[in-house]
Amino acid sequence: MKPIFFAIFSFLILSCNGNAQDSKTQKIYPVSKTEAEWKAELSPAAYHVLREKGTERAFSSRLNRIEEPGIFVCAACGNELYKTQHKFESGTGWPSFDRPINEANVDYRPDRTGGFPATEVVCAQCGGHLGHVFNDGPKKTTGKRHCINGVAMDFVPYSQ
Repeated sequence: MKPIFFAIFSFLILSCNGNAQDSKTQKIYPVSKTEAEWKAELSPAAYHVLREKGTERAFSSRLNRIEEPGIFVCAACGNELYKTQHKFESGTGWPSFDRPINEANVDYRPDRTGGFPATEVVCAQCGGHLGHVFNDGPKKTTGKRHCINGVAMDFVPYSQ
C-alpha cells in the first residue's frame, strides 16, 4: 500500500504546477467566465485547484469525513458530481468515489503533468479541475477511484 500511496502522492505534488488548460485542447463549457471573474468568486485554494490544476494537501479536506447522505457539487458552478453512497475510504487522503452521479456531469482528459499518463477529471459544466481517476477502486463495484480534491467541491446534504 505504501508504494501506491507514494506514487500517487508524488504525482499529485508534481501536478500542482500544471496549467489550467492546454490551449490546443481548450473547450468552451456552458459555464464560462474570465480568469478574473473566477478569481473574484473562488477562494484562493479553490481557484488554485479548479483553475490552475493544483492539488490540496492530503488529509486536509473536511469532505473526507462526510458520511451523511447527500451530493457533492462543483464548488465553482454547482454541477452535481458525486453521491455519498458512492464514496469510499481509499486511504489516500482525498475524497474518493467509485463513480460520478452521471458520466455526462464530468469530462475526462489525458494528463501527463506528473510525468506519466493519467486521466484528469474535470467538471463538464465549467471545466474546473477536480482530480484524477485511477483503476484501483473497489473491485465489487466499478474498479474505479475518482480521487477528487475536496476544495473543488461543496457538500449538499439531502433534506430530511
